[in-house]
Amino acid sequence: MTPWVLITGGAVRLGRELCLAFARAGWNVVCHYQTSEQQAMAVADAVRQLGRQAATVQGTLDREDSVQAIFEATGLAADMHLRAVVNNASRFDPDTASNFDDAALRGQLQANLLAPIQLGRLLHAYALRIEGNATDAPNGAFSLIHVLDQKVFNLNPDYFSYTLSKLALERAVVQQAQALAPLLRVNGIAPGLMYPSGPQSAENFALASQANLLQQSIDPAQVAQTAVFLAQNTCITGARICVDNGQHLVALPRDVLFLVDELLAKAQHDPL
Repeated sequence: MTPWVLITGGAVRLGRELCLAFARAGWNVVCHYQTSEQQAMAVADAVRQLGRQAATVQGTLDREDSVQAIFEATGLAADMHLRAVVNNASRFDPDTASNFDDAALRGQLQANLLAPIQLGRLLHAYALRIEGNATDAPNGAFSLIHVLDQKVFNLNPDYFSYTLSKLALERAVVQQAQALAPLLRVNGIAPGLMYPSGPQSAENFALASQANLLQQSIDPAQVAQTAVFLAQNTCITGARICVDNGQHLVALPRDVLFLVDELLAKAQHDPL
């Protein structure tokens, strides 16, 4: 039977690329969304045009009961053939260690850390329920993929709460890989800057997106293909792969968005 994958935040940006990449690789897709209903429906249509089945699931990741409901709806759609979960959805709110808000920090920890590991726990329990059929659920048949960020390997003080949540999720890759084996494999992918974020201008993004070793923009489709590779290669677990054109090896004192803003402001103030 054709395997199914749940992709959180699958309606837009990298989530959309992930849905399409899995569909092209022969997977059926459950596209989770919170508010982007029209975009999610469009992604599902695009998956069907690729010859695969698709479903959409709406829900928030900021409560455990909602995470449970999302997973249960996914299980029904997949008809006992769910084989992978890609935790792509996240919150990305600017703050620092000197000005973070307690409630906002908890919100980012829930969305970026607790929801992904809760979905991992649910996927493992799901795998255990159907492991009796050895041909249907051999060791390593189930895959959990956490979307990280190159920031976890290249620290700077900006986006404090977001970075803390992704640092913890990166460590969770290892601990979950150890704890949820042998049925479930757990891996992470760490992209660099792929899309404009927050207040970033087009000019800022054009410069910032090339601040990596290869001096070129990162192709989101290749990031998505890496997730597919990890889901399908049953020899890999506990891995964290940077798909960032080497951005994690370019140490910067601040987030690249703010550094580029400073450079642009200086160029306007002191033109050649």
